[in-house]
Amino acid sequence: MTDIMDIIKGRRSVRKFEDRPVPDEALQKLFEAVQYAPSWANTQVWEIVVVRDSAVKSRLQEAMAPKNPATRAIVEAPVVLAICGRSAASGYYDGKVTTKFGDWMLFDLGIATQNICLTAHEMGLGTVIVGLFFHDQAKEILAVPPGMELVALIPLGWPAKTPAAPKRRAISDFTHYDKF
Repeated sequence: MTDIMDIIKGRRSVRKFEDRPVPDEALQKLFEAVQYAPSWANTQVWEIVVVRDSAVKSRLQEAMAPKNPATRAIVEAPVVLAICGRSAASGYYDGKVTTKFGDWMLFDLGIATQNICLTAHEMGLGTVIVGLFFHDQAKEILAVPPGMELVALIPLGWPAKTPAAPKRRAISDFTHYDKF
């Protein structure tokens, strides 16, 4: 069994993919990783659109913001996972927001997305989390219904190139004890 720290430290944002399909069994394992992600009051607000169709990926590429380094990955990756979330559920009790930060959906989707990326890396697959795009345009392309938000796109496939590890802050630079 692989050590979790090796998986965490080894994962990279992959933007170049081999022209090789991702098997359905691999996708099911990724979805199982999402299924077991923690969420606010177990609301499980996530929905995932699996995009394999090249015409749909081309339309999604048109929704990328200028200079987004993942623009080519949207069409080159064999699969793009569109991470969506149900609004006004996570972080709410009795229909009212309960936290200073409002809707907790983004937090829950962040955990689910991390589970996808770490599980993919453990299987030898590459991912990159794309958040810089025209969300409403992409949402329309994917027919995401009202009450749902499209938050991130994750190109997924076998890495053609794995980038080097970026520099990391020292632990002592971001840890504080008893007060900031």
